Amino acid sequence: MAHLSGSPAEPSLISLGEAGERAAALVAPIAGVLELPLASADGHVLAESVVAPRDLPPFANSAVDGYAIRFADLTPGRLTRLPLLGRSAAGEAPPAALGRGAWRIFTGAPVPAGADTVVMQEDVRIEGGAVILPAEIEPGANLRLAGEDVARGQVVLPAGRRLRPQDLGLLAALGLARIGVRPRPRVALFSTGDELAEPGEALGPAAIYDTNRAMLRALFERAGAEVADLGILRDEAEGLEKRLREAAGACDLVVTSGGVSVGEADHVRAAVEAGGALDLWRVAIKPGKPIAVGRVAGTPFVGLPGNPVAVFIGFAFIARRLLARLAGAVYEPPVALPVTLGFAHRKKAGRCEFLRVSLERAADGTVLARKHRGEGAGSLASLAQSDGLVVLAEAIEQVEEGDSAPFLSHADLLG
Repeated sequence: MAHLSGSPAEPSLISLGEAGERAAALVAPIAGVLELPLASADGHVLAESVVAPRDLPPFANSAVDGYAIRFADLTPGRLTRLPLLGRSAAGEAPPAALGRGAWRIFTGAPVPAGADTVVMQEDVRIEGGAVILPAEIEPGANLRLAGEDVARGQVVLPAGRRLRPQDLGLLAALGLARIGVRPRPRVALFSTGDELAEPGEALGPAAIYDTNRAMLRALFERAGAEVADLGILRDEAEGLEKRLREAAGACDLVVTSGGVSVGEADHVRAAVEAGGALDLWRVAIKPGKPIAVGRVAGTPFVGLPGNPVAVFIGFAFIARRLLARLAGAVYEPPVALPVTLGFAHRKKAGRCEFLRVSLERAADGTVLARKHRGEGAGSLASLAQSDGLVVLAEAIEQVEEGDSAPFLSHADLLG
């Protein structure tokens, strides 16, 4: 454990990679399997690997509108004249076997038995009921063989895959009407702070609107969770532990924003430790250092900072990974791509720093990253008006304009 309340010394910072691994290791996938119709399965996590019950395509068929032939019937190096024997469209059965000749065929139609090549209609001409075929034809051209996309018995989607629209298309092609998925994790969500007001209410002289819950609810729902929005917790030590315990009894994960730093009014850490355990606190990132992960009455807990940019980063790199584990999903970290920096920046070593940037294309085709003017952890505009984050590793102290740095898009971070 990185820190216990009341320890005399400030705890050391935990690297982002270690924090993510330790957070995920605290939880196990939620038990149970739900059978859902395919139309309702988007975004759910596969409970078991899917094994193909049939070949795809289920039969050899034409990839184009054209003429099915036997390649051996062609005259090498010369035009070939073959009689036109018949035709078939998609959904129509072909003849049992193809003799010497050409068979008019349309895209998706089964090829006649014996045919091994399809010639595009643009490459032939018809003369007196015969088909004139060009000299240059590749054997097997324009033919989709049975099972060439998916072979019967092949694992096509692994357990732990969070289903996407293209996955549903594949499952439909295999004839599967229902699929077994994991239950969605239930997340209890609070904001904390005496200064917070609900959007739509009149603001007091020192109040601000609660932005974190609106953002976090959308982030968790996009990541596949069911969210119980439990409102705002005021900065009062009494009753806080009780509210957290009640939420823990009804949900699979308790999440708060604010109240996990070192201020006199930051009571969340103490409430968590009184009702459970704090397993890690203070991560070596900027913004987002005071992230807490632990358990309340045996239920996983994530305490995110109060500043919205820190909340976003804490979700993207810590909470999302823990949520994936709860959901039984295989966690796939976002892949950073290199961009050229259109700015210089200095930082202190020892913390991984995330800079909000927008991308633009330079005259020479280079992708340039421009830093948003709002650098503070409270700048919501810097999140809404940027394309993603440039990541500066812990050891880096300075970058210059023209340097290359890794970039993570907001779309990738949201899953």
